[in-house]
Amino acid sequence: MHIQKIHHVAYRCIDAKQTVEWYGKYLNMGFILAIAEDQVPSTGAPDPYMHVFLDAGAGNVLAFFELPNQSAMGRDENTPAWVQHLAMEVGSMDELLAAKERLQADGIEVIGPTNHTIFKSIYFFDPNGHRLELAVNTGTPDMMQKLDAVKWDMLNEWAQTRKAPKHAAWMHAPQPEVQA
Repeated sequence: MHIQKIHHVAYRCIDAKQTVEWYGKYLNMGFILAIAEDQVPSTGAPDPYMHVFLDAGAGNVLAFFELPNQSAMGRDENTPAWVQHLAMEVGSMDELLAAKERLQADGIEVIGPTNHTIFKSIYFFDPNGHRLELAVNTGTPDMMQKLDAVKWDMLNEWAQTRKAPKHAAWMHAPQPEVQA
């Protein structure tokens, strides 16, 4: 078997209509499909829901469930808020900065751009409390080759020590700014 692609990724939302409209307005995601049921198809449990699907580009689909009969949404309290997030790629730094401006113009707090050496990104929360990241790739083929060459060494060292390996310490050294 070979996975063809991710069919969809599903999260919970507070309000399906608000979520569809928010993702359309701020991330230009088209509304693909809505499915509503009174029972969960996989378990048969009586639990009405609205399941909405959004076009995340390039065949990727982001979906949400509104579950009105379940307890209020929460998150994994044992995991820091910065860890659980959905990162989406944009095509240019101009697009990234335009998205930041659009979000901030409506009072949405945005962190960044943060320089990760091989990409730059911004972070913000959707109306459901999900942390989102928009990223633009900035890594060169040489940088990517260097990272590829040490990935297994890094992973194996981490597995043994649970300390950050220094095989790619160059990523954290001051980088000269590239002039356009």
